[in-house]
Amino acid sequence: MITAIVLIRAATDSIPETAQAIADIDGVSEVYSCAGDVDLVAIVRVAVHDELASLIPDQISKVDGVLDTDTHIAFRSYSRQDTDAAFDIGVEGD
Repeated sequence: MITAIVLIRAATDSIPETAQAIADIDGVSEVYSCAGDVDLVAIVRVAVHDELASLIPDQISKVDGVLDTDTHIAFRSYSRQDTDAAFDIGVEGD
């Protein structure tokens, strides 16, 4: 599974509608509205890189209200839960 984080600048008067339209696209697992340099962050999960090549420029970028996108492809995932589980290997509970 390939994960991409898409930073999206959107027209401020249509952020909720733009976010929902993006969230409805197959391959988009989550969309967050946020403060800062970008208006929306979309988490995209696809099986192969070629899907990104069509999903982002052909679908996300063409949603009404999307002004610009900046895509970051994730290499590895880290979370506290994964780290805690790794240290619990071989340790039996009380």
